[in-house]
Amino acid sequence: MKNTDKKKFIVGAGFLAAFVLWTVLVRLVDVHAIGPNGSSVGFATLNGYVHKFTGVNFHLYTITDWLGLVPIGVAFGFAMLGLAQWIKRKSLLKVDRSLLALGGFYMVVMAAYIFFEIVVINYRPTLIDGYLEASYPSSTTMLVMCVMPTAMMQLHARIENDVFRRCVMISIAVFIVFMVIGRLVSGVHWLSDIIGGALISAGFVMIYASVSVRK
Repeated sequence: MKNTDKKKFIVGAGFLAAFVLWTVLVRLVDVHAIGPNGSSVGFATLNGYVHKFTGVNFHLYTITDWLGLVPIGVAFGFAMLGLAQWIKRKSLLKVDRSLLALGGFYMVVMAAYIFFEIVVINYRPTLIDGYLEASYPSSTTMLVMCVMPTAMMQLHARIENDVFRRCVMISIAVFIVFMVIGRLVSGVHWLSDIIGGALISAGFVMIYASVSVRK
């Protein structure tokens, strides 16, 4: 592993450590029942203030929910690319190293998603169709901030035209920003959920980048 890759790995591990610390703090600091049905959340003063400021916008929630299919489609596309290479090259070991790493990365992200559906840290600040749903970390934030940056890494190496590559990178970056801010402004997540999703995503992505930048 090159020095630059080691640095990325260390930074990624640092983000994951920060996520663990943040999660502990969310469970212990300023915990009050300010959510629906008497549900509690940490950093209640800060979360309550931000939620009161943004309010709830179910139209934006619906838009970002449907746009959440975009990273799922992107992940499926890279899965199909890996499968095509496997069939063409007649060996899984001959598939691009970055695609194999990406497959493992997707499995880790999915495992994290399932874990936090089972181990509930806190619930949403509003009911969804009358139900109280797990909210931490923001799964949409995690999905977007994991899948789309790794897609940028893959596409940067695979798109040869500089102008087209730049346009794709900018479009993806704008999409990421819109989705993360959109989930917060829609009012379906606490601010602490968004921060948690960003921290765990940054950790996963940096570790992926440390092992898979080369084909």
